[in-house]
Amino acid sequence: MAGAGSAAGSVPGVPGQPVVVRALSLLAQFTEQRRALNLSELARLADLAPATALRMVRHLTEWGALEKLEDGRYVVGVRLWEIASLSPRGHGVRQIALPYLEDLYEVTRHHVLLAVREGHEAVLIDRLSSRTATEVAYRVGGRMPLSTTAVGQVLLAYTAPDVQEELLAHSDGEGGGPGRVPAKDLRALLAEVKQAGAAVVRRTHPSQTVSVAAPIRGAGGDVVAALSIVVPDAATQAHEMVPLVRASALAISRSLGHQGKASGAWRHPAPAAQGNSSA
Repeated sequence: MAGAGSAAGSVPGVPGQPVVVRALSLLAQFTEQRRALNLSELARLADLAPATALRMVRHLTEWGALEKLEDGRYVVGVRLWEIASLSPRGHGVRQIALPYLEDLYEVTRHHVLLAVREGHEAVLIDRLSSRTATEVAYRVGGRMPLSTTAVGQVLLAYTAPDVQEELLAHSDGEGGGPGRVPAKDLRALLAEVKQAGAAVVRRTHPSQTVSVAAPIRGAGGDVVAALSIVVPDAATQAHEMVPLVRASALAISRSLGHQGKASGAWRHPAPAAQGNSSA
C-alpha cells in the first residue's frame, strides 16, 4: 500500500504529547504489510513506553478500535470500519457511485476503481474486479501516488492552484524512482489532463495495463473523486474507453447534484512514465 511508514505512522511518544496523538500513533502502525502486531511491536514502532502502550491498547481494545487474536497479537477492530463508513468523502460518494460502477464493470469485466484525494495521495474507496481481470497493485483502503496513477493525475489536475503547487513541490522532493514524473513535466501533463477531461496511464508492473480516469464533481462543482477503469494494455484502445469513463463520471456527478456539463474535447494526454502501479 502506498504511504505505508509515512510520518503519520511514526509519531514519537515524547513526554507531554496528547493522549489521543499517542493512541492514534498506535493505530497508524497497522499497514497492509503489518496487519497483526503484538504489544512489544506496537510499543517499539510507536516509540512508546511498554506500560503506556499496554494501557492505551487496553482502552482501544475495550472501545473496539483493536481486537486481540488468540495468539496475543492485535488487529484493527471492526468498530473503526463502522466509524470510517460515515465519511461523506468515502462511503457517501461510494454509495451514490456504486450503481454506476456496477454498470461500468458489467460493460468492461475488468477493474473499475473509485478514489478520493487524502493529502499527498489518493485513497481507493471502492474497486470492482473480475476474477479473470489483470493484476493491479492496490486494494480498497490502499493509498496511491497522485503523479503516476490515472485517478491521482485527475485528482491532482483539478485541485486548487495553491494546493496543486504544494503537492507538486512534494512530488518533486520525493527523488527518482520508477514511474516518477518530474514536477516540470507533470505541470504540462496535468494541463492536458484537465483540457481532455481524462487521464491515461500505461504500466508494465505488476502487469501490462492501461488506466483511464475521469473526474467526479460534487454539487458545488468541485472534483470530489475520480473514476477509473484498468484493462490489459492490448485489450482495448484508450480512445475507445475515454467516452465511456467520462460518461459514467458525469452521471455520478449529476447524482451528486452537479448541474454542469462535461467539458473538454478528448485529446490523448502524454502518457506518464512507465512505473510500478496502475490505477
